[in-house]
Formats: sequence, structure tokens, C-alpha cells
Amino acid sequence: MRVALDTNVLAYAEGTNGIARRDTALEIIDRLRGEEVLLPTQVLGELFAVLVRKAGRSRSASKRAVLEWGDWFPLIETSPEVLLAATDLASDHQFTIWDGIVLAAAADARCRLLLSEDLQDGFTWGGVTVANPFAASLHPLLASAPAPRGHQRG
Repeated sequence: MRVALDTNVLAYAEGTNGIARRDTALEIIDRLRGEEVLLPTQVLGELFAVLVRKAGRSRSASKRAVLEWGDWFPLIETSPEVLLAATDLASDHQFTIWDGIVLAAAADARCRLLLSEDLQDGFTWGGVTVANPFAASLHPLLASAPAPRGHQRG
């Protein structure tokens, strides 16, 4: 199953919201081992901004983090078709253009899930279902992934 990650999952894995949230994010990422996990390039741009602005990291440290995540997972490019679909999402469903790009990129890459705390849990568009990985009960597709075995990144 193809799964796309939204910015908050990576930001939390980087420790931007405390140790408990970091550990949960890393556990979620570890749970996905064996699945095809993809990152929209928009997510990496947003991660850079979050690490610099909210976490107070230097630009060079933030760049390193972005490059590491890009090394760990394949990227989904923002094509003209993705941008056009994102404008439809922004217009028809009141998404921000940035969230629209993330969801449209996930759909373009034929992902089944987009893990995001920010988007509407359960919303489905273009074959992609948004699932909040931090919710009390996991989406059935995410819950069916193997139990975590200890993370490799951290």
C-alpha cells in the first residue's frame, strides 16, 4: 500500500512538539516499514519552514533534516497537473492551496492513505483517504500495518 506523509508527522518526528509526540511519530513511521511511503516535495518545504520558524533550528540544520527525510523516502513532485488539482481542492473543498498540493500529489502518486493531523480525518479524494495517525483509534488501513519493532531513525 502506498502512503504519503504530511508535514506534521515529520515535524513531530523531529521533536518539534515534545518527546512523547516525537516517539509517537517515529512509532507511526516504523509501523509503515514494508509499505511504500512517499513524501510530497511540498511537505519537505513546509518542514524546512517549521524547523526554522517554530523549532528555532538553524537553516543549515533544517536543510540537513530535509535532505535526510528525502534520502529515506521517495519524493512526489509537484507537477502542473498536481497544481491544477490542488486549485480544485482549494476552490471546491476550502483547502489551503498548500494542503491541496499535498493531497493532490498523494493522489497523483496513487497513494491509498495520506497521514495528516491537519486535514479532515476520513476525507477521501482521488482514491486517497486522509487518516489522522495521532487519533485515539487508527484508520483501519493504518491499523492493519504490522506493529512497530523499534525505529531506525531518530
